[in-house]
Amino acid sequence: MLSHFLNIILLIPALIIYIVFKDRGPRVAVESKEALNWTINVSGAVIILNILAAILGFIPIIGLIIGLLVVLLVWAVIIVNIIFSIIGGLKVKNGGSYRYPVNYRWIK
Repeated sequence: MLSHFLNIILLIPALIIYIVFKDRGPRVAVESKEALNWTINVSGAVIILNILAAILGFIPIIGLIIGLLVVLLVWAVIIVNIIFSIIGGLKVKNGGSYRYPVNYRWIK
């Protein structure tokens, strides 16, 4: 549960929770792994989009406009991350399991 909620602040908390608590039981291992995989995807997307926005920002006029649109896309990714992390945390808190949509599972 905590791992899903802490996804809001990205990678480090989910990684620490997975490493420290994965041996507490199969449910903890599955949920923390799911949250960590989601966080890896979101962090990667945010980093790539920020690099793209920085590069496009150096191109006069068109690049600046596209760069600003990419920055808006970064904020959309962050907002979606917050929403899905809260949903995941609440589902797990209530005894269920949660799988993030469109989540590539880096850690099997």
